[in-house]
Amino acid sequence: MDKFFKLTQRGTTVKTEILAGITTFVTMAYILPVNMNILGASGLEAGAVFMATALASVIGTILMGLWAGLPFAQAPGMGLNAFFTYTVVLTMGFMPSFALAAVLVEGLIFIILSVTNIRTKLLFVIPKQLRLAISAGIGLFIMFIGFQNASIIVGDAATLVTTNPNLTQPGVLLAIIGIAITILLWVKKVRGSLLLGILITWALGMLAQLAGWYVVNIEAEAFSLFPSGVVGNIPSLAPTFGLCFQGLQDAFSSAANIGQFIMVTLTFLYVDIFDTLGTFAGVATKAKLMDDSGNFPGVGKAFTSDAIATTCGAILGTSTVTTFVESSAGVEAGGRTGLTSVVTGALFLLAIPFFPIFQAIPGFATAPALVMVGVMMCEPMREFDWKAAEAIIPGIFAIIFMVVGYSISSGIMWGVLMYLLVRAIQGKAKEPGALMWALGVLFLVKLFIFPLFS
Repeated sequence: MDKFFKLTQRGTTVKTEILAGITTFVTMAYILPVNMNILGASGLEAGAVFMATALASVIGTILMGLWAGLPFAQAPGMGLNAFFTYTVVLTMGFMPSFALAAVLVEGLIFIILSVTNIRTKLLFVIPKQLRLAISAGIGLFIMFIGFQNASIIVGDAATLVTTNPNLTQPGVLLAIIGIAITILLWVKKVRGSLLLGILITWALGMLAQLAGWYVVNIEAEAFSLFPSGVVGNIPSLAPTFGLCFQGLQDAFSSAANIGQFIMVTLTFLYVDIFDTLGTFAGVATKAKLMDDSGNFPGVGKAFTSDAIATTCGAILGTSTVTTFVESSAGVEAGGRTGLTSVVTGALFLLAIPFFPIFQAIPGFATAPALVMVGVMMCEPMREFDWKAAEAIIPGIFAIIFMVVGYSISSGIMWGVLMYLLVRAIQGKAKEPGALMWALGVLFLVKLFIFPLFS
């Protein structure tokens, strides 16, 4: 084991790696109920999504540990799952199978890019300042979804959205309390603060149900907060397994669908690429594995593991799988090798029989995790140049179109177009490069030409 995982070489031990793997799992296990709720809103069967989420996490994380030899854990990524449900399905009107097909193709493309240097070139097509804004925009979009799931923000005929005028409703008030508790845990740097926030909020909800304050009302979608199944009853994967192949048929059924499919696939691909690269850089640096040139041991295998996990996840029935920044928690606990990832992957596998428990977790209990994920995704904005026109104009456009336009892809498109406009006005039209201008033309066609034929 020492030779295979290079424990002595990287200055760690089996005990340290096991504890680090447990730490990573605890900090990212929130993805199991959260992803089930988000993708469930797209119409996918919740139990199948849970299975797909867990199994894709197992495949990606253990592959990363055994093959790439790195302490990086993987699971369906936040932001990409929101794009899947709230943009592709609920806004654009496509079936979940269509979105799964886009994830499948994105994964296959990512595999090809991962064995070449093209992935790095694609990353740096969009300038760093705009990438920072896109990350923050996705975070704020996720936060907005969290507030909606908790009914803290509701629809309004006059202003489209507004703060719920009755914040004392049981589910709403419990979500607010849960957000406060999660913030407290996170500020105090308690490990697994997001998962603990979910569990504490859920526990408070069960107490409220016992006290008669929270009333079960199926018609109002106020379900019982107590698990009704038996631990060990594993849900079927059949409702989502292979659904992506049906989506491929729908995607190529018309010229308009093909155009939309390309745009959706490219959005999945690009967000996945720079999210993965950013996470790799941050976690590898923390683990002291990265050299001055930005490389680290097993980097090629790491990218390929990520891409394979995404492809497998699409076939199983979940959104894009990516490396989680929460892996840094395990690194902080001493994890330096793939053994950390193997332990984390094994725990995801062991979580599967507990589906009846995860299924009972309500939306208002997962909302605090969404809110805090949104906050954390805004953290890179500390590097944002608030004085440069080529940063602030496209950056703010990207953020506002993601949140108010309820679409991550729209935010990326408008951000890119505004960047090109500002650079042209500044007399620096050549600086973005040919590929960036090609993206701009593609986005213009998507925004203004495609609608004429729909």
